[in-house]
Formats: sequence, structure tokens, C-alpha cells
Amino acid sequence: MDLNFIDHAKLEATWAYLAQFAVSQGLNCLAALAILLAGWWLSGRAARALHNGLRHTHVDDTLRPMLASVAQWVVRVLTVVLVLSQFGVQTASIIAMLGAAGLAIGLALQGTLQNIAAGIMLVLLRPFRVGQYIDAQGVAGTVRETGLFMTELKTFDGVCLRVPNGKIWGSPIMNYSENPTRRMDIEVTVTFDSPIQAGLDALRAMLDSDKRLLESPAREVMVVRYTDRGVTLNARYWTSNDDFWSVQYGMFAKLKRTMEDAGCRIAVPVQEVRVPEVVDADNEREGGDGYRERILVSGKPN
Repeated sequence: MDLNFIDHAKLEATWAYLAQFAVSQGLNCLAALAILLAGWWLSGRAARALHNGLRHTHVDDTLRPMLASVAQWVVRVLTVVLVLSQFGVQTASIIAMLGAAGLAIGLALQGTLQNIAAGIMLVLLRPFRVGQYIDAQGVAGTVRETGLFMTELKTFDGVCLRVPNGKIWGSPIMNYSENPTRRMDIEVTVTFDSPIQAGLDALRAMLDSDKRLLESPAREVMVVRYTDRGVTLNARYWTSNDDFWSVQYGMFAKLKRTMEDAGCRIAVPVQEVRVPEVVDADNEREGGDGYRERILVSGKPN
């Protein structure tokens, strides 16, 4: 038997096997790529469809983005499993691999997982909802969306602020929109020689003149403290959350004139500064101290 013929036959068989293997793997790669692209596209469509579909239900606005994100990532994980199975990886092996990968990723991305857990807790416990104004240790704004990783806020000056969920969950959350009514305290300090009762009556009349103030709880005016500058008066009232800021600005705009019409003088801090001044160029002493003092009161020399 010719050995060259045998070697040539083996070479042809090897090339045929390699060609068949390359074609098979190439088709698998194309199929896996198609599955991956289709799965990623389908995950986005599923998330949008779920988000839009929940608008017509009683599901809270804060919960919709979270459910949409969960649905999106579930479809993506299933897509990855299908892609791996396309190359002959067994399901048990895939699950074991995903478990090991999840453990490794969890150890490497502890902060990210904390944000996910914090986002789930924010959605379940609902310390705030979409459209409410909150302040979490300096992070303040109107809630636009609570996602799987971050919460999106709109600040008072229109800036979009995205904050990790863990930062908000780990901070005391002040929700300014939760209650329908809010209380406001206006304080003004008048001099000791001012007519205190007249000032209190003027403050009460100022409150009674605004119809946006609530009748219950009742409005109150009182003397709250004595300071080194004068007597501090306090006007306390309740108003609806929607009218809070407009009422507050209006009250401050009328406060000074109201006090002056009642004969009360608002106490302002006065600072007295003594400036040493040399009498002449020879530094001769006058009065035994060598300097003449100029007295400045409220920035004006006497």
C-alpha cells in the first residue's frame, strides 16, 4: 500500500473535518449573535411595553420604572443563557457558571448591589413618590424616577440630579410634599422700647388679612424670647402645601411695614468700632495715651 496515498487521504479527511467544524461554529456564532441582538432588542421593548401598560393600572408611579428594569434584565439573562446553550453548554453548567459569576460580581460590586437593595426598599416602603419634593442630607429635589440603581431628581433650578439609591436610603429623608398642610413661623425682633402688645395685634391682623391661611389649626402670635437686641415676636400659621411658598414670601414682604405702622422698631445689630489715630507726625501723646480715638457706630464716624 502506498504510504503517500494514506497520508493524502488523512489530510483530506482532516481538512474536511476542519471545514465542517468551521462552518458549524460559524453558523452557531451567527445564530448566537442573532439571538443576542434579538434578545437585547426584545428586552428594551418589553421594558417599555410594561412601563406604558402599567400607566393604565393602579400601580404607583414610583414602582413602574423598577418593574420595567427588572423585566428588562430578566429577558437579558435569558438571552445570555440561550446564547451559551447555542455553543453546547449544558443548562446545569450555565446555572453553576452564573452562580459563580454572580458571587464574583457581587464581591467586586458591593456598592452596586447595595444600590439595588436600597432601590428595592425605597420602592417597597415608599418614603417618597414620583412628583414629591424630598431632602436627604443635602440631596434635594423633586423625584422624577426611582430606578434599579439610581434615583433621578429635578432640583429647584431645573437641574437633573441622579443619586445612587444607597445614598438616599442611608440618609434621613425629609418629604416636604407628603402632608397636605405645613406650618410656618415668622419671627421678628423689636427694640425694648417698642409697644409689644401693639406689635402682637399688628401681626395677628396681618395673618387675618390673608385668606389662604387655614382656620384650623388656629393662628398664634406670641412673645418667644428676650435677646440682647430686643424682644422677639413670633407669628405662627398653617397653610396648604401648594400655597406655602407664596404665602411665606408675601408675609415677609409685608412684615417691615406692619411693624412700623404699629409703632415698633425692628432691632438691628449695631457695632461700635474704636479706631486708634496718631495725633501728629512726632507721635506726641495727648491725654496720656498717645492716641486719639474715633468712634464708628454702624459704620459712620461720630
